[in-house]
Amino acid sequence: MSTEPIHLKGITWNHSRGYVPMTATAQRFSELNPHVTISWEKRSLQQFADESIQQLAERFDLLVIDHPWAGFAARTGSILPLDEHLPADFLADQQANTVGHSFESYSFSGHQWALPIDAATPVAASRPDLLAQHGLALPETFDDLLALADRGLVAFSLIPIDTLMSFYMFCCSLGEDPCQRENEVVSEAVGVQALQLFRQLASKVDPACFHRNPIQVYEAMTQTDTLAYCPFAYGYSNYARRGYARRLLHFHDMVALTPGGTRLRSTLGGTGLAISAKCAQVETAVRYAEFVASPACQQTLYFDNGGQPGHLAAWQDEHVNQQSSNYFAATLPALQRAFLRPRYHGHMFFQDHAGEPVRQYLMNGGDEKALLQELNELYVRSRAMV
Repeated sequence: MSTEPIHLKGITWNHSRGYVPMTATAQRFSELNPHVTISWEKRSLQQFADESIQQLAERFDLLVIDHPWAGFAARTGSILPLDEHLPADFLADQQANTVGHSFESYSFSGHQWALPIDAATPVAASRPDLLAQHGLALPETFDDLLALADRGLVAFSLIPIDTLMSFYMFCCSLGEDPCQRENEVVSEAVGVQALQLFRQLASKVDPACFHRNPIQVYEAMTQTDTLAYCPFAYGYSNYARRGYARRLLHFHDMVALTPGGTRLRSTLGGTGLAISAKCAQVETAVRYAEFVASPACQQTLYFDNGGQPGHLAAWQDEHVNQQSSNYFAATLPALQRAFLRPRYHGHMFFQDHAGEPVRQYLMNGGDEKALLQELNELYVRSRAMV
């Protein structure tokens, strides 16, 4: 094996969960392979959702990506199909130990475009100390949640992308997955009911929520003592770890729409590690990706440095759960049933434009049927993109 100096550049997202575990794994990989250096840069959460991976793949060897880009990747060939480079037994382990649809979320057109190094979906979060102070229990049903919101104790993210993901959640929870047909996002009956339920809850929270992403919601919950419960936001195990924030959050599965009913079914998130098609050191990049996604690394080095693993062994690991207030065991059921959103080539256009109309409806009210028609028109346009 050559020992000529090799330098790989990676791009990830700007949060302790996104950046620190990548720098830690890069440092350890370099210690094990002294001729290799890996440097990681970071971008904002919004840039992470918005910036084309085709542009990033021109400048970086390693990319931490969002799975809705899988169809785009397959169409453009901007990242490598990892199934052509990784051992079959390693990929079989990744697939067998997927958290929900995480592994599948990076599979498209017969290839695997990234490894699921991070798994997430909206889950519930609470301040146990504040609930106890108010003499309140965790809500179990949507009506319980509305009552808690009436007391001013509830917050969640209502920026456009999270609003759209929550709209998907309400549709799924009412029994109809969105975007399953070519000409409409969801049936009118389910769409109207989902919007009305969503607005009923959104009207009871502080308008500041319309400008907060999940991180900002969790910061508000931990930096002040006014918010006791978040019913659904993409989970961040960092806030369940001692010393990370001013106050500790506990995370939970979500409420049921009705007593004895099934719990809310949220929309899968998480991130995957991909390799640029322009990478000049593919063998080294593949070995690093295999290192990061391995169960041994996911359960230890990756988690211990703020990561939120994508391998099931880590979610079931006793040490991992002890260090995170049982975050992973408590929220795993929500991950296992989470909805896998569309990944066709044009869906990023729909995702970028459909959230704001829903957000405006939640803030100002309006005609649900007209809104659904507007979403359908965006959806049809997105499906026609080439």
